[in-house]
Amino acid sequence: MPRSTLPGAITAVLGLVMMTGCAPGDDSGADEAAGPSADDIETDLSELGDITLTVWDQEVRGAQNDAIEALIGEFEDEHPNITIDRVSQSFDDLQQQAGLALSGDDVPDVMQVNNARSDMGEFVSSGELTDLSGYAEVYEWEDRFPESVLSKTRYSEDAETFGEGALWGLPQTGEVVGIFYSEEAFDELGLEPPETWDDLYDIVDQAGSEGQRPLVLGNIEGWPALHVFGALQSDYVPADQIVELGMGNAGADWTSEENLEALEQMESWAEDGAFGDSPNGEDYDAAWESFTRGNGTLLIGGSWLGPDMAQVMDEDVRFMAPPAGTGDQIATTGGTGIPFAVPSGAENPDAAAAFIDYIVSDEAMELIADNGGLPVLNAGELAPDSGVNKDIYEAFDTVSTEGVLLPYLDYATPTFADTAADNLQELIGGQISADEAAENLQEDYAQFTEQD
Repeated sequence: MPRSTLPGAITAVLGLVMMTGCAPGDDSGADEAAGPSADDIETDLSELGDITLTVWDQEVRGAQNDAIEALIGEFEDEHPNITIDRVSQSFDDLQQQAGLALSGDDVPDVMQVNNARSDMGEFVSSGELTDLSGYAEVYEWEDRFPESVLSKTRYSEDAETFGEGALWGLPQTGEVVGIFYSEEAFDELGLEPPETWDDLYDIVDQAGSEGQRPLVLGNIEGWPALHVFGALQSDYVPADQIVELGMGNAGADWTSEENLEALEQMESWAEDGAFGDSPNGEDYDAAWESFTRGNGTLLIGGSWLGPDMAQVMDEDVRFMAPPAGTGDQIATTGGTGIPFAVPSGAENPDAAAAFIDYIVSDEAMELIADNGGLPVLNAGELAPDSGVNKDIYEAFDTVSTEGVLLPYLDYATPTFADTAADNLQELIGGQISADEAAENLQEDYAQFTEQD
């Protein structure tokens, strides 16, 4: 799911969180969510009788909708005793309905649930989702999925720890933040794609000295700067520390020397005009659209922009994962599409889990790729022969299987989306220093993790 929608959605969900009165660490409903053991799971769906399986999703865009509809049709053909009652709605609408549906009497069998703490974490804490560990054993999900992907849907049973513990959902698609560039523009400037972060810093300097806008950023919404910083951070901060910070788990520190250096680099870029004259006054969409018209050298952003950029730039637009950072490890912000989960009140959990397994099968990954989506599995094998999607598929495959797919920083706490967006805006705008930004970020993180 393009991250452009999430900060507002998180704000909306906080109202639901307050209604439920639950918080990470409250395990009052955890026992209700205990999933079946592998030995108790029925995988022969013909033995379950006639079933209507209710599925709530937000796969409403053209290609997404086409893919899920095709998969539903094929699943019903293979299992004539099962009828899928699909309820599709926008991401925002689904998020607004999720809390009420999960705590009510008419619970769907399958529901897409955003994996952030303010959504999946709260539902895990209140016992409203099923622990899928038994199903993972039966369907061998842990053998098929990279751990950097599975970690995005793992929580401890009390939801205090994010990224470890039981499995609460599975995604179909992936996302990765990387570097977009114009091959033609690089040729004109005599540039090569950066192999190291030092190469990237040199490109920024050279582009600026030649009167170009080195880094295109439209940050009026606040959250786009998190993607730029999330990639940059990997050059200074070990991946395991970024994971702790991004997952909102205790043990890391925003005021560490490494994080401060990353914030200082962001501050330096802003002071030098690398982002342009007023990135905080420019809209996200207007910025990337301007980039497609030849304005700017690099754009650090999410993979979801690729197809739209290619409509304008065709084969000229290229994409790459950021260079290897600390420890010579490729690590960058990324994640998954919204995972499919099984509510603890689902009437047909075995059929629900079988449906999820079907829509993450190798055949499903091919169908998703054929429809232009980024499959969460086998992306390298399913990459097109050319074009920006080839770059994106291969970058995601490399990061998720060989490197570290870092969490979106706004996952960390229920309020971190606003905290990080506000502080990075002020850092870029020169209203606060890197030291002040680090202190403010640490205050939110430490308060949530109850660190001194």
